[in-house]
Amino acid sequence: MNAMTASAPGQPRRVSLLPVFLIVLVDVFGMALVFPLLAIYAETLDATPLQATMLISVYAACQLVSGPIIGHLSDRVGRKPMLLISQVGTFIGFLVMAGAQSLWMLYIARVLDGSTAGNLSLAQAYISDHTEPSERAKSFGLIGIAFGIGFFIGPSLTGFLAARYGMTTPIYLAAAMSALSIVCTATLLKGGRAHHVFDDQGAVFRLRTYVNYFSRPGLRELLLQYVFFIVSFAVFISGFALFAERRFTYQGRPFGPREIGYVFGVVGFLGIILQGGLIGRLVKRFGEPMLVASGFAALAAGYFGLGIAVSSAALVVTGLLAAYGNSVIRPVLTSLITQQAGRHEQGMVLGITQSLMSMASIVSPIASGLLIEHGMLATWAWVASALAVVGVMLSRQGWSVYSTTPADPVNAP
Repeated sequence: MNAMTASAPGQPRRVSLLPVFLIVLVDVFGMALVFPLLAIYAETLDATPLQATMLISVYAACQLVSGPIIGHLSDRVGRKPMLLISQVGTFIGFLVMAGAQSLWMLYIARVLDGSTAGNLSLAQAYISDHTEPSERAKSFGLIGIAFGIGFFIGPSLTGFLAARYGMTTPIYLAAAMSALSIVCTATLLKGGRAHHVFDDQGAVFRLRTYVNYFSRPGLRELLLQYVFFIVSFAVFISGFALFAERRFTYQGRPFGPREIGYVFGVVGFLGIILQGGLIGRLVKRFGEPMLVASGFAALAAGYFGLGIAVSSAALVVTGLLAAYGNSVIRPVLTSLITQQAGRHEQGMVLGITQSLMSMASIVSPIASGLLIEHGMLATWAWVASALAVVGVMLSRQGWSVYSTTPADPVNAP
């Protein structure tokens, strides 16, 4: 992860990316500590399932608005100052969350965190500033590794701490990790202005931008697949804790943060295995389009099975299927999308996928909360499965289109 500190004129100034890796790892670890217990923690403050899942929607809505603004400011004042502001917002949000005495305080915590959310995108921007284009994909892989490690250890630790010391303990630990991340950024990360300005940040809010990119053969099919993937995933991730609490038992008691944390830990471990090199081998053997189709099929089967599962053993099987699908589809589909976009529009098309993710994270938790609140547990799982089935059909339908459409189109909008 070490790199030269000097480069040819006009080229990115290369620095060690180890501090970025540590910062992202600490941030993800803190986030992974909180996520498995957020909905159940909200229930202790008398939240209904809809109110509990809408905590995700509120965060995503704030992030959708603030993300481009933070990115634009970082182009002007530099990545490091804005990264520090983003991390301070996360730190304060965790403290407010841990000390919440009522539901409205929990919502304030999510607004504070979401309004300054930008740690990951700013870290990606920093990497892009300081790496050659030919090395960028490899450098971005550091973030994937950090996510895998964080989501393997974090939820498992949450399960242990919540069961033994109470649900606020993992949240205070997340705040401590966030504080450590601030210290790492302030002391380890080199400052300086951005070396270039990225694509127009406001374009992700314009309908014309989406029309342009969704109208291009090849890219259209991939973006549609991404939409159904991310909506399906958002339905699952926003409602799983409440679903598991109502459906499964362990030693005669309903699933709590401990069991849910362990489930997320297993999913994170599978993600490490896949993103640690197995995906590359699978792509070489089967090709990216087939791998995407297999991922959607695994999601459809896993979510459908979840709807009829009543035992922990069945949960493990269906969970592994869903974990495989999610771990495979996201990186492979993102790779295909960037291949279909021109070199000069990589930032824009990735910005579109990020905004689509935020939009899905606003709408899907509301649907999840309503279904679970009305006791429609199987329907909740089958809605996620149906969305994945559409993804299977789209992947097969678009196979011949984007496999023959040349990448890096000259006439890209």
